[in-house]
Amino acid sequence: MSYGSHAEEDDDVEIEEEYLGDYASIRSIVKEALPFQILATLGGAVAGLILVGMTDELELIPGLIVIAPAVLGMRGNISCTLGSRLGSAIHMGLITKIENNPELTNNILGSLLLGLIVSLILGILGHSMTVLLGLESAGVLSLTLIAVLAGVSSGIILSVIAVLLAIGMFRFGFDPDNVVTPAIATIGDIVSILMIFLSAKVVLML
Repeated sequence: MSYGSHAEEDDDVEIEEEYLGDYASIRSIVKEALPFQILATLGGAVAGLILVGMTDELELIPGLIVIAPAVLGMRGNISCTLGSRLGSAIHMGLITKIENNPELTNNILGSLLLGLIVSLILGILGHSMTVLLGLESAGVLSLTLIAVLAGVSSGIILSVIAVLLAIGMFRFGFDPDNVVTPAIATIGDIVSILMIFLSAKVVLML
């Protein structure tokens, strides 16, 4: 191997070490993640305030208090997973634009389908558990409808936000893995609780 080839390899190694050192350093992780973690904490409090305002709906729809935390957990888990997958795909160079991107489309559709399936199961389980515990239930149809409406609508909103955040943060020089997951977790709580509230309103009007 020639001297020039050795020099090029050494340069590549130095660049890689410099990049990985900055990427994995404690300073860079804390610097990028801390502001979003603080916002995540505040967002959780906001979601709690919205839940407090749902007193009437919780009383008028027996069993809603059972499925509400589950909807929040489900939506957060699925949306955060989507954000993580998008971040990994961006790092691997699989997602560079929004238009005509099969990797992006498959991730979004898979997330939405998963949300629909879990929402259906959640409504049925919420009703069954409420009845088994001897508590009053608004009925399997009402609880399932609320779970599906809230789960799917919040899933669509959060999918759009996750895509814009992941691609936007990467283009602005941030690591999506440090930003997207806590941001989606926070926004997911707020959006999901709002969608539960609106879905409960819809069911009460039927």
